[in-house]
Amino acid sequence: MTNLNNAKLAISAGFLSQIPKDLPHIVFAGRSNVGKSTLLNKLVNQKKLARTSSSPGKTITINFYEADKTLYLVDLPGYGYAKRSEADKKRWSALVEGYFMENADKNINLIVMLVDLKVGATADDLNMIGYMDDFGLPYIIVATKSDKLNKTQREEKLGELKNAHPDCAIIPFSSLSGEGVNEARGKILSYAK
Repeated sequence: MTNLNNAKLAISAGFLSQIPKDLPHIVFAGRSNVGKSTLLNKLVNQKKLARTSSSPGKTITINFYEADKTLYLVDLPGYGYAKRSEADKKRWSALVEGYFMENADKNINLIVMLVDLKVGATADDLNMIGYMDDFGLPYIIVATKSDKLNKTQREEKLGELKNAHPDCAIIPFSSLSGEGVNEARGKILSYAK
């Protein structure tokens, strides 16, 4: 079985030609500042493997973390950041769309879609989910920042996500308590073949 703790950065790809295709891909997608780096670091039990950008929305590379020489944890650049220039948005779109078009039926085993539980699924999140549905890609939703809501709000927001996506696993995640880490790790490993 793959040991996610044995993960290291393999490449930061800014061009489609740099994307490795030798191992299965588990892809992490979500808005800028949704907590992708935090979740990745918790999953691999390392504090600084995935780093956050000092300027949100500026990272336009796809980061590939090789885990135990058996799969890649693929960190897509965050989307939806309002201050990103039109040129940056076009580059992001071309890179991410090209990545899906070239890899959807070959390398991508699972998408881990991160949604800020406090905010709920935004229009950008729903577009991304629609994109994954169009490609027929399996995905789970990790509801980040679950500790930022009281119990009533949390149940209400989780209920909204479950009603909107009844066939999808919804995993609440808290970086403070570690809630959801083991469940997300289990789902990832079940698709890591």
